[in-house]
Amino acid sequence: MKPPQVREGDPPFQDLILSVFHLSNVLSVAGDQLVADLGLTSARWQVLGALAVTPAQPVAWIARDLQSTRQNIQRIVNDLERAGFVALRPNPHHKRAQLVEMTPEGHRVFELAASRGGPWAQHAAAGLSQDDVDVVRQVLHAIGTAVENYDYPSLPENPA
Repeated sequence: MKPPQVREGDPPFQDLILSVFHLSNVLSVAGDQLVADLGLTSARWQVLGALAVTPAQPVAWIARDLQSTRQNIQRIVNDLERAGFVALRPNPHHKRAQLVEMTPEGHRVFELAASRGGPWAQHAAAGLSQDDVDVVRQVLHAIGTAVENYDYPSLPENPA
């Protein structure tokens, strides 16, 4: 995957954001390749990861935690259910919002994926010091916080 082209006159921060988008795409493709034979994608792996931390959640809570849409997570949960990696069970607190939980097969596949993730991450981080990783993590966290806290102004209607 080719990195984004820097356009003359673009603010440096805009170039950084384009690089983060590029990295996100690269990581997603790499994750897909790493776990494809397990019946997972990066997105499915991420949802299983959310369930590994907080088991038996409604789809809306998973979506909130992953900062995704409920519809997107519902589609992924449906795929995971068809594969036998999650099961839906009644929610005693809400009739329509079923709880999603990992099945034993889901746990097995998640552990296999996680066991691949460690060595892959070490390879990807080769040449980076712990200080480098800490600084990048802090900067990305600060950017994420600033973006989350931005009060979007009303934008004019699209004239088209």
